[in-house]
Amino acid sequence: MDLNTRYGLEFNPFIKNSADIIVSFKEYNEAVARLNYILSIKGFGLLTGTPGKGKSTAVRIWSKGLNPSLYKVVYTPLANLSDAEFYRNMATIIGLEPKSRKHENIDAIKEEIERLYSENRKTPVFIIDEADSIRSSTLSDLKVLFNFEMDSRDKAVVILVGTTKLNSMLNYSVHEAMRQRIIMNFNIEGMSKDETRQYVLDKLKGAGCIKDVFAPEALEAITNYSEGAPRMVNRICNACLNVGNAEGSQIITAETVRKAHEELILG
Repeated sequence: MDLNTRYGLEFNPFIKNSADIIVSFKEYNEAVARLNYILSIKGFGLLTGTPGKGKSTAVRIWSKGLNPSLYKVVYTPLANLSDAEFYRNMATIIGLEPKSRKHENIDAIKEEIERLYSENRKTPVFIIDEADSIRSSTLSDLKVLFNFEMDSRDKAVVILVGTTKLNSMLNYSVHEAMRQRIIMNFNIEGMSKDETRQYVLDKLKGAGCIKDVFAPEALEAITNYSEGAPRMVNRICNACLNVGNAEGSQIITAETVRKAHEELILG
C-alpha cells in the first residue's frame, strides 16, 4: 500500500513539487508585512534567517502574488558567481541580450529599469537569494547599479535573501554606503512549538487528510527535533510517513519519529 492511501492523503504535502499549501505563522506573516513595506517605498531590503527557517519560501510565495502588470520579478539564486557572470546572468533574467563586459551589462540593466519604470509604469523587483555567498565586489556594484538621479529616487525593489552572515558582511566599512541604503532588515526566527504542531496539521488538512496521522506525542517529538524550521519539519514528516508505511503503521508514534530522525541523520 502506498503511503498516500494508508494515511488518507491526496498527495504527500511534505515533499517538494507537491501543491503549495501556504501555512502562515507569526514570523512568516511579519516577513510578508516587511516585504509589502519595501514594495511600497522601493529601495533595498534584507530578509535573513538560518537555513530552513522559511525565508526563501516566504519571498517566493509573496513574489508570486505580485501583479505582473505593475511589477517585474527578477529572481536569481546564483549569488556566488564572479562579478562579470553575476551581471551577465542578471541581464539575461531581466530579458536582455547579455554583453561581454561587466560595466556594459550594468549600464544595460539600468536602462531597462529606467524603461520599465518610466515607460511601462512597472517596478522591477530584484530578489537575490543565497546573497550571503555574494562577492564583496559584486555587493559594492549593486549600489552603482541602482543609483538613479543622484540617489534622489528609487526605481526598483532589491531584496537580498540569505543567512545572518549577510548582516556581518554589510558591517564591513567598505559597505557602509550600501548599509545606509538598507530600508528593511528582518530576520525570520522560525515557528514556536504550537505553530509547529499546527503547521503539520494544516499541511495534512491541505492534502485532503481527515484522519489522525500523527499521535500527540509524535507531534511533540517533531517540534523538538525540528527546532521551528519548516524545512526540517517537512523532512521529518516525510521520513515518518515512509517509515510508518514500511512498518504498516496506521498512526505515526513518537518511536516512528525517532526512527525517522535517525535515518535523516545517518543519511
